[in-house]
Parts: sequence; C-alpha cells; structure tokens
Amino acid sequence: MTNKTTPRKVLIIDDEGDLCLLLNILLDGKDMEVEHVQSIAKAEEYLLQESPSLILLDNRLPDGFGIDFLSFVKKEHPATKVIMISGVDAAAQDVALENGADAFLRKPFTRSQLHQAVNELLGTEEAVTSAS
Repeated sequence: MTNKTTPRKVLIIDDEGDLCLLLNILLDGKDMEVEHVQSIAKAEEYLLQESPSLILLDNRLPDGFGIDFLSFVKKEHPATKVIMISGVDAAAQDVALENGADAFLRKPFTRSQLHQAVNELLGTEEAVTSAS
C-alpha cells in the first residue's frame, strides 16, 4: 500500500546538534519533511517563507527564549502545532502552554513520549507508532 500524501513540514528549533539529529531520525520518513534551525533569528527567517505543520521548539536558544518566540509563531502561523522542549525550567511548562504551545516535552524524553505528542497533534497515529 503506497501512501502518496504530501509530507508534512516539521521545523526543529534547537541549538543542540545531537538532539536535532536524533529528532530528525525519529521523525524522518514518516510522511514528514524535517528541517532544523539553531536560533530564533533563523526560525523567524524560515517562518516568513514556509508554513510547517509542526514545530519542535527548544526554550533556551542562543538568541533568546522559545517561550517568548511562541507569540510570533502563533501570530504568523495560527494553525501550526508547537511542541515546546525544555530540560531546565520546570516552571516553563505552564508558561509555554499559556503562551500557545500545544504540548510540552521535558528533557530527557522518550521516543514514545515524542511519538505520542506528534500523533496527538498531527493525527498521524498509524504512521508513527509503527516505529515505537
């Protein structure tokens, strides 16, 4: 059975190369076209050109906080789903969700936690669970 759907665009905004690579491996090939940038400035540039279905957004970036960037994302792309990722700030979860994040993952998170969040937001149950 071949699925000819257009891949969904996923943007990873994170300055940790290892995490970007891992997220890319976990999501790639599941009808998702994954790209990543390492700063808010680059993310802003990308979002003025593209409209991703999903953004995985780290909170601590070299040029600011993901939580502060959420308002820009939601203003420019209200339909885009955002999963906020943070390893340091326990209190960030409430603020992130209040500011427009659709889900929150605390580092370190498991493959199944990532897949569950993606499935819930994009409705890709059958595409992503097979790799869990």
